[in-house]
Amino acid sequence: MRLVVLLFLGALSTNAAVAAPVEVRDLRVWAGPDSTRVVLDLSGPARYELFTLTGPERVVVDVKDARVDAGRLDVPDASGLVRAIRTGEQPDGTLRIVIDLAGQARANGFLTPPNEAYGHRLVIDLATEAAPRPVIAPHAPTGERDLVVAIDAGHGGEDPGAIGKYGTREKDVVLKVARQLADRINGEPGMRAVLTRSGDYFVPFRERLRRARAAQADLFVSIHADAFINRSVRGSSVYVLSTGRASSEAARWLADRENAADLVGGVSLDDKSDVLASVLLDLSQNAVISASRDAAGRVLSELDRIGELKKTEVQHASLIVLTSPDIPSMLIETAYISNPDEEKRLRDPGHQSRLASAIHSGLRRYFYDNPPPGTRVAQLAAAERGRSVPQVVAAGGT
Repeated sequence: MRLVVLLFLGALSTNAAVAAPVEVRDLRVWAGPDSTRVVLDLSGPARYELFTLTGPERVVVDVKDARVDAGRLDVPDASGLVRAIRTGEQPDGTLRIVIDLAGQARANGFLTPPNEAYGHRLVIDLATEAAPRPVIAPHAPTGERDLVVAIDAGHGGEDPGAIGKYGTREKDVVLKVARQLADRINGEPGMRAVLTRSGDYFVPFRERLRRARAAQADLFVSIHADAFINRSVRGSSVYVLSTGRASSEAARWLADRENAADLVGGVSLDDKSDVLASVLLDLSQNAVISASRDAAGRVLSELDRIGELKKTEVQHASLIVLTSPDIPSMLIETAYISNPDEEKRLRDPGHQSRLASAIHSGLRRYFYDNPPPGTRVAQLAAAERGRSVPQVVAAGGT
């Protein structure tokens, strides 16, 4: 056996000691295509250590001053990267939880405070030890490629999102709308949809952006259902990135330029001077925010046809899922799930279909007015306008 990679110590409480042992009340596993989340429901704040062992592969979590009622705890069956889970109390009062893995995996743990859906939790995220993905070359401008829309269904898995009065979970509604939107986009000549999640599992925010960039998406659309303490609040909204958040993200990208090799249409930042890299990033972000606002405006006007708007203009927000510096992005709040009337509409398959159709119509209008060069949509848009576009030959062609 040997200790590898990760040691993590976390706490939600500043107290030096915990007055009574923390109880592990439940244990859940959520498996996705390339990651698995293990969640422990706790009676209160906790201190813990996490490390991995090999021969065989496993993750060990030591929760200090904790206990579990083995007769009550329902240990899940094997799922995703988890082969089995075992627990045992140590002489010093530490509760040891061993997660036997189906293969090599990275492990990361963190504690979360109570929210409207859960109490204190310890979350362990497991991800496959995949080889680094190759940098994807920019699209060749052949006029034959499909336009790609990344569709992001918010929340998922352990994170239910907002929950309506009648128990409707945001994560379920937005996934249904996302799937219907993907079907409509895939049925559109020259367009292709990519879902950041296709099932009930959680995907970290930046991983959603990474998946969109890996798919060479021309647009990123995140779908949500809003909530507010005042249940009378209602209506749809569409958001794009605020300029303030764009500036902070620019600093983040410039500080990590070795990982931005395919930024700005394939232009690498890692070999540019600080001044030139900053200028390139600013140009890219300004263009992206402008395109995002234009596309969001088309979607907002289509949503206005099928229901009430909370805001009649595109809003700006500091949201992680909108921060890609080279992909136009928007976040759509389809309705207020906290409003009982709107919750009922969101549960209705017919209204889910209308939402998907409205978003699709807005996106189609935007792309046919602003077709990306080198796409089939550019050819189709030109044909609709009654003129032809010369075929562009890729570099190196004849």
